Amino acid sequence: MSEPTTLDRLHEDRRVLRHFPLLGEPLPQPRLSVELFPPKSGPATETFFTEVARLAAVGPDHLTVTSGAGGGEQVEATFATVRELQERFGLPVAPHITAAAVDRRDVAALAERYTALGVTRVVALRGDSTDGIGQPYRPRPDGFAHASDLVRALAEAGRFDIGVGCYPEVHPESADAATDLAHLRTKVEAGASHLITQYCFDTDRILRFRDACHAAGIQAPIVPGIMPIHSFAQIRRFSGMCGATIPEWLAELFHGLDDQPELARMVATTVAAEQCRRLVAEGFDSLHLYALNRADLTLALCRLLGRRSLQLVPPDRMAAAA
Repeated sequence: MSEPTTLDRLHEDRRVLRHFPLLGEPLPQPRLSVELFPPKSGPATETFFTEVARLAAVGPDHLTVTSGAGGGEQVEATFATVRELQERFGLPVAPHITAAAVDRRDVAALAERYTALGVTRVVALRGDSTDGIGQPYRPRPDGFAHASDLVRALAEAGRFDIGVGCYPEVHPESADAATDLAHLRTKVEAGASHLITQYCFDTDRILRFRDACHAAGIQAPIVPGIMPIHSFAQIRRFSGMCGATIPEWLAELFHGLDDQPELARMVATTVAAEQCRRLVAEGFDSLHLYALNRADLTLALCRLLGRRSLQLVPPDRMAAAA
């Protein structure tokens, strides 16, 4: 039998020392970012801003806005959404910029436009293939082959705090965990300042991922991505495409709840809150919430994390406030 490695010993130490906080136990207040995607036009737009107005009541530290792989129109939709969010709510907003959507020659100009808006933080991602999620990535003719190339261009073009994606369960296109960590290290060396994880329902795996990053010399702060489950059927489909695992215990919790949405929401809030509280107890000081443009589960989660002192305005009054 081979001798345990330093990383093996670190994993064992973490397992022994792991802390499972009790509900009500005082914990440090984490910084919270909330991820949104640009709304479609028409009635969806006002519904979007009504939901964001409700989210703003719990004082997220900043918002982020996603961008698709289609280029032109989607880049502009992200820009317009960032601008209007800042104007309406006065919150810092970080746009997503994807290698799949921008050409090399356009990055400096886009960075200047965001700087003019007062944006100081961006999220730089490779993005999905223009052929669809799960399809092999093909760079644009004048684009970036890797997220690290985009990070480097953004670092040269502006003074941004640059977040990048990372994968506790390994990127679905990576050969193995070591290769994935090597790519992540390259992004940090290119200028990334913090790492936002893909959602992962196995909290132990997030902790092991942090250990592996530290062992590999990657010291940038890790921000766990938290996915409140609005629809278990939807999250199962999406997880199959992005490589996230659905643990058996999670599937059992939602079994039989397809026609009981209220009960499903209660279960979803409990699952997300337990994961968040444990991550905070384990030393994470920032969390990234995938809100999917809906306020209810994120608001309930924030309450359970201790953001209870801010006044919550009823939804019917939020439309006028927005």
